[in-house]
Amino acid sequence: NTENQKRSDRSDRSYSSEDLNELEVNGNWTPQEKALHEARLKAKAKRRLRKSSSRDSTRESLSDSVSGEPTADPHSPKGKTAVNDRKSRTGKGRGLPKKGGAGGKGVWGAAGMVYEVEELDANDPNYDESAQGDTVYATVVPELDERELEKTINPIVQEYFEHGDTKEVEMLLKELNLGHHKYEFSSLAVSLSLEGKASHRELTSRLLSDLSGKVLSESDMSRAFDKMLKELPDLILDTPEAPQMLGQFIARAIADHAIPMSFLDCYKGKVDCDHARAALDRASVLLSMKREIMRLDNVWGVGGGQRPVKHLIKEMNLLLKEYLVSGVLSEAERCLRDLEVPHFHHELVYEAVVMVLESTGDTALQMMVKLLKIFWKTGLITLDQMNRGFQRVYDELPEISLDVPHAHSIMETFVDLCYQEQVITKQLRDSCPTRSENLKTRGYSL
Repeated sequence: NTENQKRSDRSDRSYSSEDLNELEVNGNWTPQEKALHEARLKAKAKRRLRKSSSRDSTRESLSDSVSGEPTADPHSPKGKTAVNDRKSRTGKGRGLPKKGGAGGKGVWGAAGMVYEVEELDANDPNYDESAQGDTVYATVVPELDERELEKTINPIVQEYFEHGDTKEVEMLLKELNLGHHKYEFSSLAVSLSLEGKASHRELTSRLLSDLSGKVLSESDMSRAFDKMLKELPDLILDTPEAPQMLGQFIARAIADHAIPMSFLDCYKGKVDCDHARAALDRASVLLSMKREIMRLDNVWGVGGGQRPVKHLIKEMNLLLKEYLVSGVLSEAERCLRDLEVPHFHHELVYEAVVMVLESTGDTALQMMVKLLKIFWKTGLITLDQMNRGFQRVYDELPEISLDVPHAHSIMETFVDLCYQEQVITKQLRDSCPTRSENLKTRGYSL
């Protein structure tokens, strides 16, 4: 107990360096006294290091003053290096000012620094959208590649063939980013029309004319036709008349000012492909024939629904007469399809029946039954059109019988034969007027 009391008394009082040395000699140090001694030794070493570094800096300043360089005024604020100097006072580093003398808390920058207007960065985490005023959002449309281009353009062109509205196509194209594939729209539209009807080719020519200068430039059009001239050997596999049709497209485009007149001159003497040469010759001939006409409006003919009724009747009569002479069903079918008037096919039925009534012999009767049967089976003439055509003849039979006395008997024979070949229905056959009914309508009694 006495020994522990002595140790606590030693730890409570402070020791000087001489007392510690004496304790060290006697070998009576406690662990606390030993740790205190080591801390004092470390502090003493740090003081010596600071003194040595300050002496070295003083020597350098004296050497600079001796060499003739001006020294700072000790009475000026800049001369008080001990307080305001930004150089490191720990003896570490190269002795240069921190951040070049332009940093630190409350410091705006180095003297003479000019600040520019800072542009706002939307990627900055501190960016505040509501504090930046009106914000404009732009929709980024990716550019279509070659694969997506054909998948996107084909439905647009096919729908245009149905409605014929060029403004709608223009609006849809402006929403797409065609990029450097813009010219391929013209080539795709022309390729699709080559496989379609004459009315489709007429619509395509109008579309190219309306889009010229708005969505497509002259260079785009020229590039598209140049591509199609090179692809003619492949196009004729599906469309044998492709060279003549492409020549008509080129002539129409030049007349509509969609491509320059110099387009043909660029190919003179430079074309090796026979098909491309035929297309260019076709365009040159059409332009030379229509030099005084600004637009080749009739290069594809007039569309079916836009033709006059008299013209359609004349074409159908010519179709039937050529069939009676040649007997080629496929040609008659092709001519009827080219007219593109499915709503007016009842006129063909009417003209065919009247032609049978006015003919002599059974040849015309048999051939017309065969023709109507083919048109019925292929669906070219619908049930409604067939009924309307026969009903028109029924209604006009009294007047026809004035010129053709045996019209009723010929009509009954023709109707029975058509019913046997399943061209008309039983109801339509039974509604055919007989000679006795015709006489009753005139007031005669049998």
